[in-house]
Amino acid sequence: MSALWIQALLVNTVLIALAQRSSVLTRSGWVHAAALGTILWGCLGWSGWLAVVAYLCLGSLVTKIGFQNKQSRGLAEARGGQRGPENVWGSASVGAFLALLIGAGVEPHELFLVGFAASFAAKLADTFGSEVGKRFGRTTVLITSLRVVPPGTEGAISLEGTLASAAGSIAMTLVMLALQLVPSWPVAGLVMLVGLVATLGESLLGALVQDRVTWLSNELVNALQTIFAAVLAMLLMAL
Repeated sequence: MSALWIQALLVNTVLIALAQRSSVLTRSGWVHAAALGTILWGCLGWSGWLAVVAYLCLGSLVTKIGFQNKQSRGLAEARGGQRGPENVWGSASVGAFLALLIGAGVEPHELFLVGFAASFAAKLADTFGSEVGKRFGRTTVLITSLRVVPPGTEGAISLEGTLASAAGSIAMTLVMLALQLVPSWPVAGLVMLVGLVATLGESLLGALVQDRVTWLSNELVNALQTIFAAVLAMLLMAL
């Protein structure tokens, strides 16, 4: 186990040092990504690490789709789409916690792996839905009332964005399945469904309370979404 952690630290230090020049994360974001990567490699091995690298790459790619158009309308991500430490942990804190439980030998680790997979499936679904919906959504409605609202409104959804959310959940689950972090196709189907449901739940939370609670940041909402996804997936798996 100690050798695995030394390997994790060395690999992530080298790779993050090389990746600093890319525009995916801010400089401090890369430092925090190195800490996350070390945790994942140390607890789950290279497959858990690679799954989250795939999540980061897929999320960054979809963020760049129509970026100039979204920027001109005031809907683009800040810092040119770069993610910072708050984005890293808002998306991955739940997955990192579950990975630490697995690494510590807490049982049942198969159940924790399902929660781990569902948390990232939900987050990639959210990213796909948000980025595609803001660029290509033709009619954007509030999830609570179906009232037409401007794109980018908290709690807003569109058909295009919802389909993209489903695609994001499917893509992330297939990555987890290919890396044997999800054990079978039936479990994969459960994770895909939970990823989409959690994303719709995040939109509901945004519509109901986000603008009314000053301390409820986007990053905290992301964390709540991934908690909901992980817990729901583990409960359904247990049942």
